[in-house]
Amino acid sequence: MKRRQVGLFVGLSTLDVIQLVDHVPGSNEKLTAREQVVAAGGPAANAAATFSYLGGAARLLTAIGSHPLGHAVTADLNRLGVTVTDLAAPSLDPPAVSSILVTASSGERAVASTNATGVRLVPPDGLDELVSACDIVELDGHHMELALAAAHAARAVGRPTLLDGGSWKPGMRSLLPSIDVAVCSDDFHPPGTHTPTDTLKFLREHGVTWSAVSRGGQSIVWAGPDGSGTVDVPPVRVADTLGAGDVLHGALTHHLAVQGHLTPQGFVEALHGAAEVASHACASFGTRAWMQREAEGAQIDRPSH
Repeated sequence: MKRRQVGLFVGLSTLDVIQLVDHVPGSNEKLTAREQVVAAGGPAANAAATFSYLGGAARLLTAIGSHPLGHAVTADLNRLGVTVTDLAAPSLDPPAVSSILVTASSGERAVASTNATGVRLVPPDGLDELVSACDIVELDGHHMELALAAAHAARAVGRPTLLDGGSWKPGMRSLLPSIDVAVCSDDFHPPGTHTPTDTLKFLREHGVTWSAVSRGGQSIVWAGPDGSGTVDVPPVRVADTLGAGDVLHGALTHHLAVQGHLTPQGFVEALHGAAEVASHACASFGTRAWMQREAEGAQIDRPSH
């Protein structure tokens, strides 16, 4: 029996309340949404759910808490096969709630959330064992103290690290030397950078071996030690872009865990496979419906173990 790849995901978990609307309401305007989805969210959480769905064993190191809304977040992640280590379990405060409006005609989203504001997570005593037990570590840059400790532990035992660079965050410069692969959004702007080329150069100069910038439906720009290029994103009729980057990172983490040693060809293949999964996810409203669509027959390619 083939062994499942094990991924450790470190970062943010939220409760997502997602409404599908005809337009984003203006000041003092009320409207009735077409549909709603309530689910666990956050970059690391959604990436872990994707990794699990693709056949990996996902463990999530995060903060959720024991408020009733927190129990709902944990239950949703457990249902998706994600093993949760909740470092905020003693807290009775509600988890971060993301309020999300998705415009039906374009799939574009507007998001308001506290994210990890005001929450400090101390690295757990068993962090080294958690890292040693996995094949790869994915980090979203939230809970930076925890991210730094996990990345350092991974580097110490030779586990590859993948950064989801959604935006530049305080402490990121200290994290980069312990990152092997960084895939960033077009909104990720390190100091002094303005273009994807600038960002890739900055990442290389700060110790990241493999890097890429995703640009929505446009091609992904990548760079490595022996080359650079672009990877086309499969075209799709977009219903919802929420969580597309999270799915991209979860799928990429799975591809990289399966591959092991990275080569330029392998990196391109992993990016292409991850982009295919993320595009597939954009064709449905909400962050879970794409999994159901595949179960009903809309197939995506999975990396062979």
